[in-house]
Amino acid sequence: MKTIFHKNIALMLLLALMPAAALAQYSDSITVTPVAQLAEAQEKDSDNLHPVLTKYQENMKTKRHIQRIDRDISKTVFVPKGIWMMGATVNYRAWENENQNLLVLKDLDIDGHTFSVSPGFGYFIANNVAIGGRYNYNRNYFFLGNLDLNLGEDFNIALDDLYYLEHRHTGIFFVRTYMSLFGSKIMGFFSEVQAAYSQANGKNSTGRRDEAAGINTFDGTYEKVHTVRLGFTPGVCAFINDYAAIEASIGVLGIDYNWSNYKNIHPDSTEYEYGKSKNGGANFRFNLFSINIGMTFYL
Repeated sequence: MKTIFHKNIALMLLLALMPAAALAQYSDSITVTPVAQLAEAQEKDSDNLHPVLTKYQENMKTKRHIQRIDRDISKTVFVPKGIWMMGATVNYRAWENENQNLLVLKDLDIDGHTFSVSPGFGYFIANNVAIGGRYNYNRNYFFLGNLDLNLGEDFNIALDDLYYLEHRHTGIFFVRTYMSLFGSKIMGFFSEVQAAYSQANGKNSTGRRDEAAGINTFDGTYEKVHTVRLGFTPGVCAFINDYAAIEASIGVLGIDYNWSNYKNIHPDSTEYEYGKSKNGGANFRFNLFSINIGMTFYL
């Protein structure tokens, strides 16, 4: 169509510039394309162009305008699909102080311990991607037999018979992804997203009750705490052979919500007073108290 149109324009300019005699000489060799033929050629070219435009529009709808950069991050298979993983972490810490003097703290008498165990398992549904579950049990015990705080002749504080005990059970569902460290098949990083629910039963009290001696200074609270949490945990792992790896992880991000029910008892009463509380929040910082080190087996 464009060739015919340009040819007609050139002929019109030639007719305007050439003398009449020359026009008579070359009139037999000049062919002017009629308007109807031009329209027909334009329609034919439009029909030929329409499939090209339609295919281009379809491609624009299905393709991104910005090309994604291939960083070769997920091409290294660190743990292949179909592998089972299982492992556990165990933590225990105990302390005992008797008649200890520490600066302004006098006659310090403390006994306590913390214990936790966390078995878990997972299955790799794809290369470097695993889903699984974990169970946590925590026990915290603390007893302060005596404490004298001496800040001078006019300011002394004496504490005794402070007791605290808590049992916590937690169920966790997680999704974990692995990334090789510089293409290594031994060292790698992992990131884990967790959804958890926990229930804790505990009691704390002050004073003591001794019916034989006629002493009743016991004042305490029994509580049941429920917690739901969504968290993110990064970590590193290092394979020591084809089936076992040492892992270390730390909690970074977390959103949690807690609700609690209380039963309070006082020395001068035999009936319980009931209470409740609710709280929640988001944590976007490293939690040094949530560092876990353990061994995981890949079968």
